[in-house]
Amino acid sequence: MDRVGYPKIVATAFILVGAYFLAQGLVHLASLWMLIFGSVVVAVIIRSLADPLVRRTRLNDGLAVLVSVLVILVVLAGAAALFGRQVSVQVQQLIERMPGAWAQFQVQLESSAALGWAFDRLREATSQAERALALAPKIALATLSGLATLVLVFVAGVFLALHPAQAREGLLSMAPKPARVRLREVLNACGAALKGWLRAQLVSMVLVGGLVGVGLALIGVPAPAALGLASGLAQFVPIVGPIASAVPGLLVAATGGMEPLLLTLVLYVGVSQLEANLITPLVQRNVASLPVVLGVFGVVGLGLLFGPLGVLFAMPLTLVVYTAVTMLYRQDVLGDETAIAPGQAPRRSPPEAASPPP
Repeated sequence: MDRVGYPKIVATAFILVGAYFLAQGLVHLASLWMLIFGSVVVAVIIRSLADPLVRRTRLNDGLAVLVSVLVILVVLAGAAALFGRQVSVQVQQLIERMPGAWAQFQVQLESSAALGWAFDRLREATSQAERALALAPKIALATLSGLATLVLVFVAGVFLALHPAQAREGLLSMAPKPARVRLREVLNACGAALKGWLRAQLVSMVLVGGLVGVGLALIGVPAPAALGLASGLAQFVPIVGPIASAVPGLLVAATGGMEPLLLTLVLYVGVSQLEANLITPLVQRNVASLPVVLGVFGVVGLGLLFGPLGVLFAMPLTLVVYTAVTMLYRQDVLGDETAIAPGQAPRRSPPEAASPPP
């Protein structure tokens, strides 16, 4: 082999080894990327309040962000003051009722010969749950760590909201100069898509939580406010969240007999169908939307890649990826003029030339 080939082989080897270690670093720092994206989501929420203040008042950008953060904190503090005590009492009641509800539910299953297989599976799940109780100190420590992480994400989001243009331009500085104009358009569209989706999601969470809470109160299920709050918050995580939030309500309803259980099941299914076919289409009209099948695969795929944080931020992250792929691939590579990304204004088609008079 001639001497000219050796440098190419060495350079290729270095590139492959560097790519391997870079991929390993990306995998091991998966949680960090999710936390960074969570800070971006927080910054988008804050800017959703600050941008209208800047446009409609004489507040400067930094003061508008400060006012927006104070508004968010005041709303959270007000909600905690108005409903915190009631919800905390009902959560405590719910925790106290859950073991009895679980035991009674197993008794009802055991009494039915047709559900013997299901009872065996539940018994196995119970034994596993008893083993999990031994991990309670670790779970409590993880909860405290999660709260500290949320505070860190919120603080980082505030700093990003103060200087979003600097963060965007800093990211664009790593791209080739000819591509920066187009990438700036893509990032702006991703931000607009996130703003629209978050506004629509907030409305959906409030409506679903209110409907579930009122419905459970009418049925007579204990702790309706706590269960309704759980259902509303669970809407942020599609598919997995609503199913997980329905389990405590069904177990508590089972303590009152078969009729409350069936009514509660009908309530959860009805609210779920109402949310999917009426609430979501209405609140997401003219704002960023995402194909349902992409949302499903996004939750599954990002959950496998990044764990619980991937499930939590699955929808907004999938929305950002979908926006970028639509603009950079479908529009730029494939030349699809009909493709419109979420958060992107419809492109105007050139006017047709007027036909000459006969």
